[in-house]
Amino acid sequence: MEIEILLPLIFLFVALFYSSVGFGGGSSYLAIMSIFLTDFYEIRSTALLLNITVVTIGTMMYVRHRVFDWKLFWPFIIPSIPLAYLGAQMKLSEKTFFLILGSLLILSSLSMITKYVEDRVKMRDFELWKRLGLGGLVGFFAGISGIGGGIYLSPVLNMMNWQNARKIASLASVFILVNSLSGLLGLLAVNTFTFDSQLTIRLIIAVFIGGMIGSYLSNKKFNTKIIGLLTAALVMYVGLRLLLLHGCGIKI
Repeated sequence: MEIEILLPLIFLFVALFYSSVGFGGGSSYLAIMSIFLTDFYEIRSTALLLNITVVTIGTMMYVRHRVFDWKLFWPFIIPSIPLAYLGAQMKLSEKTFFLILGSLLILSSLSMITKYVEDRVKMRDFELWKRLGLGGLVGFFAGISGIGGGIYLSPVLNMMNWQNARKIASLASVFILVNSLSGLLGLLAVNTFTFDSQLTIRLIIAVFIGGMIGSYLSNKKFNTKIIGLLTAALVMYVGLRLLLLHGCGIKI
């Protein structure tokens, strides 16, 4: 099967899985494209465009269903935007980039698994400075790794029992959107934004369809536990593959 057909099909299902739990899928887009494409900057730029497509749908859905809450979300979002911009401007080697991404994905996968297997306890809020610091830190790593960062932020907030799962998913969606846009501007600022227009259009259409389905399931209060565990397994595989491939030269 040709790449023009295979990649959009794969990405449709990736977008469906990720959007159902408030994510954009950027981590998996990066890893999958690294198998088929050779231009490192093209891979990074395309992943951000796809992320923006998926989470724009999710954000609109959450706003429409009144799950989005700016008063709760702004301390995470505001500091993350400039730091994502700065992180995206860091010119890392391809090997360093994928080693950082792989490590962060494994940690995220473990956090996601913990989220779905543990019993929920009483929700609690925490101090403003902690929210500001966490948002800024995650935003910076999001910029470095070329994704929106929701996959890092959401598991942490779930483990800390901050708000309910749908509220956290809506925050993750908005967080990914603003930081993907900020990261995109960072790439433009250092002239590393590049993509194949024909392939990218096909991929955008695919993730748009997948994102619509996943966001619909999420906002209909569909039980996403199984999808979440499958997503965690996918994230773990992607992280391990990146570490083994770029750290040890082993393909799995």
